[in-house]
Amino acid sequence: MNTVILLSASVLVVGISFYKDKKKTKKSLMMAKGMFLSTAGSIFGILMFIGLILAIIPPNVIKDLLGNSSLFLSGVYGAIIGAITIIPAFIAFPLASSLFESGANLVGIAAFITTLTMVGIATLPIEIKHFGKKFAFVRNILSFILALLIALGMVIIL
Repeated sequence: MNTVILLSASVLVVGISFYKDKKKTKKSLMMAKGMFLSTAGSIFGILMFIGLILAIIPPNVIKDLLGNSSLFLSGVYGAIIGAITIIPAFIAFPLASSLFESGANLVGIAAFITTLTMVGIATLPIEIKHFGKKFAFVRNILSFILALLIALGMVIIL
C-alpha cells in the first residue's frame, strides 16, 4: 500500500512540475533515466551475487550461527551476515522475528539488522564509485564497529 501511495505522489509531483515547466521536467526526467541506466547493471550484479550467497547458505545454518554460539560470536556472525546481504527492511524485520522464535540470540539479530542497514559490502563498488575509496572503507568499517556496539548494548537494555 505504501508503494502505491509513493508512486501516486511521485506521479502527482511530476505532473505539477510538468505543468509549471515542461522543458525543465523533461530535462530532469532524462537525467534521472541516465542515472538509473548507469547504475542498473551494478544493482543487477549485486542482486545476483546476493541470490547466489543465499542459495549456497541454507537458512538453518544462519539460525545455528545466530543461536547456538556465545553472545559475542552470535553478534559477530550476525554482523557479518547482515553486512554482506541486501534485504529490504519490510522483509528483514519479519525474518528477525522468525529467527528469534527459532532460538537466535537478540545480540545476533540486532547485529544482523544493524549491519544490514548500516554496512554495505555488496554495494561497496557503487559507493566507491560515487564517494571515493577512502570514504567508503572508513564509513563501512566504522559502521560495522558501531553495529557490534549497538548489538551488545541491546543485551544491557533488554
